[in-house]
Amino acid sequence: MVFRISDIDETQTPLLEHLIELRKRLVRSFLALAVAFGVCLYFSSDIFALLVRPLASAFPPGQGKLIYTKLYEAFFVDIKVALFAAFFVSFPIIANQLWAFVAPGLYAKEKKAFLPFLLATPILFAMGASLAYFVVMPTAFKYFLGFQHTSAGLQQEALPAMGDYLDLVMRFIFCFGAAFLMPVLLLLLQRAGLVTRAQLVGARRYVIVGNCIIAAVITPPDVVSMITLAIPLVLLFEITLLIMRIGEKRASRAALKARESANSDDERTEEAAE
Repeated sequence: MVFRISDIDETQTPLLEHLIELRKRLVRSFLALAVAFGVCLYFSSDIFALLVRPLASAFPPGQGKLIYTKLYEAFFVDIKVALFAAFFVSFPIIANQLWAFVAPGLYAKEKKAFLPFLLATPILFAMGASLAYFVVMPTAFKYFLGFQHTSAGLQQEALPAMGDYLDLVMRFIFCFGAAFLMPVLLLLLQRAGLVTRAQLVGARRYVIVGNCIIAAVITPPDVVSMITLAIPLVLLFEITLLIMRIGEKRASRAALKARESANSDDERTEEAAE
C-alpha cells in the first residue's frame, strides 16, 4: 500500500472530545516518562558514570574526585540523573503523542511541511549535545583544572560537588542542543512569512554577533568554549540560508511551470473556440 498523508479531518468534533483526546495523549506521555524514569533510576549510577567521563578525562590518571556536602545530595543527584535520561528516552513517544494530537487539524500540505522539521529537531539537538559532551566539556574542564596550584604555601585543589557538576553538565547539553535548533526556528519563521532570506542576508553581520553573544552566555568564561559553539552556529546559519535559497528556486520553477501550463490551457481553449 502506498504511503499517503490524509488531509484535514473536516468532521465537527465537540470541544469535550478534544479535551478527552488531549488528556489521553498527556496520560500516555506521562506513563512513558514514568516507565523510562523507573528504568533509568535503576541504572542511574551507570548513567552518571557516563556524564562524569569528561571530568574524569580532564584530571590526571588516578586523581580527581567528586564530593557531596549535604547528606541528601547524592540521593537527589540520582533522581536528577534518572529524570534527565528518562526525558531523552521517552522523547520519541512524547513527540509522537503530540503529533497525533495536532496532525488531525492540519492539511496534507501542512503535514508534509512540518514532518521534515520534526525529524530534523532530534538530529540537530543530538549534534549539539554531542559537541558539548565530546569536545567542549573536556576542553573547558581541563582549562579550569589548570588553576590548581600552590599559593602562599596553600594547595588550591579542585573538589567539585556532585550536584554542582550535574547541573553544569545538564546546562551544557541542553543549551548546546537548543542552540543547534536555530535552523529549524529560522525555516519555520520563513514558512510562516515572518522573515525572508533577503532579510536574513541583510542582517548577517548582526546574526554573527548575536551568535557570538549567545555562545559567550551559554559557555563557561573561556575563549575556546565560546569559539567552539560560535563557529558551528555561524555555519548552521549559512546552511539555513542555502536551504532557503534552494527552496526559493524550487518555488519559482514550480510557479513558472504553473503559469506556462495555464497559458497553454488558455491557448487550447481559444483554438477550440475558433
